Amino acid sequence: GNVDTRVRKLDEGQFEAVILAASGLKRLGLGHRITALLAPEECLPAPGQGALGLECRLDRGDLVELLAPLADVKTVHCVAAERAFSRALAGSCNVPLGAYAEIEGGRMRLRGFVGAPDGTRTVEGERSGEAGDAEALGLGLAEDLRSRGAAEILDGLRKE
Repeated sequence: GNVDTRVRKLDEGQFEAVILAASGLKRLGLGHRITALLAPEECLPAPGQGALGLECRLDRGDLVELLAPLADVKTVHCVAAERAFSRALAGSCNVPLGAYAEIEGGRMRLRGFVGAPDGTRTVEGERSGEAGDAEALGLGLAEDLRSRGAAEILDGLRKE
């Protein structure tokens, strides 16, 4: 459901807690409802969470040029790695997975996980490498997790 529905169910006691994006709550004037912020060390976010994307037609060179200064190279690489990871695992809103990439000194660290919906099993991993190899890092981490049990979790989701 949407944010209003989730907050209402929390207020009615149907949930003990709910995890929502802080930015969305603030945008909706509900920032006062935030009781804690989760760091990536506590809970990996959805791939690409919080990144802003702008699109324009390639044949509009004038717009491409105007928008170019808005592109943050680190963010572009991080999102590329996270999305490659998610894509390789057929990620969707129904697949419990998370990924978080960060760059320091030109090196990228990508962490990811796949979990069973009931929380009984998770497979986690990490890859590091050059920031320019973002796509390969994401694909490599996905394959690593798949070989260590994520495939079984994902196959179970398809059968449900």
